[in-house]
Amino acid sequence: MKKKTIPNRLLTIVALAGALSGPVHAQTAETVATVNGTPITQADVDTLLRASGQPDSPQIRQAIKNQLITRVLVQQAAEKANYADKPEVKAAMQQAKVTAEVQLYLRDHVKPEPVTDEQVKARYDELVAALGKNEYKPRVIVVKDPVAAATVLSELKAGKSFDGLARQYSLAPSRDTGGELPWVSFNTPAAEGKTARLPLPVAQALEKLTVGATTKDSIPVDGVRAIVKLDAKRPTQVPGFETAKPTLQQQLQAIAAEKASAQMIGNLLKDAKITQ
Repeated sequence: MKKKTIPNRLLTIVALAGALSGPVHAQTAETVATVNGTPITQADVDTLLRASGQPDSPQIRQAIKNQLITRVLVQQAAEKANYADKPEVKAAMQQAKVTAEVQLYLRDHVKPEPVTDEQVKARYDELVAALGKNEYKPRVIVVKDPVAAATVLSELKAGKSFDGLARQYSLAPSRDTGGELPWVSFNTPAAEGKTARLPLPVAQALEKLTVGATTKDSIPVDGVRAIVKLDAKRPTQVPGFETAKPTLQQQLQAIAAEKASAQMIGNLLKDAKITQ
């Protein structure tokens, strides 16, 4: 049972480790404002700007500085009213302490193996070999049973749009985009485990459909029913190695980090006494 709990822990650990690209404490920087003697630094503005994801401009920086001034004013009022003694504040401070400790420990002790250019090239070759001569742009409506599928098929025959019916009926996450899925490519005939992560029956349906067509019947997939439409089809577009290299490198580095995290957590679990 312990082995099943490790991946869930890893998700949390790896997510926390992603926040370790910089130090926990802000560096000393130029003061851009003071609020009753409390400084607001350029580093404070820079940090909030990065977190906001907004483009850098004098107007955005001024707006962020105003936000920081407001925050300090409210924080000073809270301090004056002894909010630091409230249980909610103490709990939040403790949680922040735990988060910082975990982040720093992970930064210092999780040491992934470096990813080599040879490994990146091997992964690229592996992915290219798995591609077929064509790639497909599918849409899918997933419903719970044949009765619901019959309703959708009936409305499709009546002229209602696939996009609208996907938004109305589909149980899949892609319902919000009208059932649209990314471009996929796989060798044909489709074989189990070699379908670009599509369920085999869906991949087999895509092989047979003409562009714009929809499966006449629903397809059984893992206890539900799927109705598939082929939006588009084109020759597979393979990016060159240098184009794909940065993305593949990041993916392999993430795998290496997860592996190193698993090893570290496994060592901690060996000596731990855990009750649930």
